[in-house]
Amino acid sequence: MPNHSRGIYAPDIYASAGGDRWRFSLGYGGQPQLIVVALNPSTASQTKSDPTVTKVARVSALHGFQGFVLLNLYPVRATDWRSLPEQPDPAALAENWRAIAGTIATSIEPAVWAAWGKAITQRQFFLDSALVIAKQLAEFQPQWLHFGPLSSHGHPRHPSRLSYSWQFRPLAIDSYLQKLTD
Repeated sequence: MPNHSRGIYAPDIYASAGGDRWRFSLGYGGQPQLIVVALNPSTASQTKSDPTVTKVARVSALHGFQGFVLLNLYPVRATDWRSLPEQPDPAALAENWRAIAGTIATSIEPAVWAAWGKAITQRQFFLDSALVIAKQLAEFQPQWLHFGPLSSHGHPRHPSRLSYSWQFRPLAIDSYLQKLTD
């Protein structure tokens, strides 16, 4: 991650499939490592950053993390979630969940930044994926976090909408997800 902060982009964590149409993970090794779960990947690749990755890298460094890995509720690339299908690709979801389980299993005292924004409510499979991921990660007892204030609708904010002056706060993931399913 130090290279990214100096303007050199060279992630050492990267997993994708389908000719890079599905991105499962992107980041930099190092402990402590911040695990970020956003909505879906946009344009960042193994050779090119994007605004979300740049902001995640800066926030993680400012808050003492030596590495970060960016994961998503859904691994299919889209610059706007509205262009994603109404129904998910089951193979994409299954592979995504395997990748997330593998990532968390290697993390020491995992800190997980919920960073999906209010769009989690716009596709049922976003919420379903968050439920699977929270259940999957529970055995590792991660510290769930959100950055800055929750949105006016009570959702953790996406990194594209943040102030660097904000702080991490605990997120009661089970209570948050339960409210969404009621």
